[in-house]
Amino acid sequence: MNPTPLLPRAAWPLGLTLVLALLAGTLYGLRPLLRPIAVASAPVNTTCDLHQGACSSALPGGGRISLSIAPREIRPMTPLELEVRLEGVEASAVSIDFVGVSMDMGLNRAGLRQTAPGRFTGQGMLPVCVRRRMIWDGRVLAETPRGRLAAAFRFETRRP
Repeated sequence: MNPTPLLPRAAWPLGLTLVLALLAGTLYGLRPLLRPIAVASAPVNTTCDLHQGACSSALPGGGRISLSIAPREIRPMTPLELEVRLEGVEASAVSIDFVGVSMDMGLNRAGLRQTAPGRFTGQGMLPVCVRRRMIWDGRVLAETPRGRLAAAFRFETRRP
């Protein structure tokens, strides 16, 4: 005796279409979490060297965001001490997305905690890459009453 199928054979295409539509809607809803959209962004700072010290960028509409990373020799799979300083901007939360410039390295976000007015600190780590030399953008995201503000700082890592 054959068991009765849960769905008639003709209903499978409709069921599959509904499941795919639900999955697409869920991914679309999660998009702002994975790739946050900023109301204002500073141009990518390519002139400052995070290996030498803190870098800063002016924000459109006023204010500055500064980023420093320790140790100065930034390497993948090494714990990094992160510090963001805000001037002329009040933020309720700050995080940093580490984004591979020429290769998608997935989501690498470090949440920071406020330790003083305008100062946020925390730890992060870069993933290992198959390339010996990798160029990254450290994108600082600040949640403010104006909305999300962003500033990106470009740096390079090298595997020994």
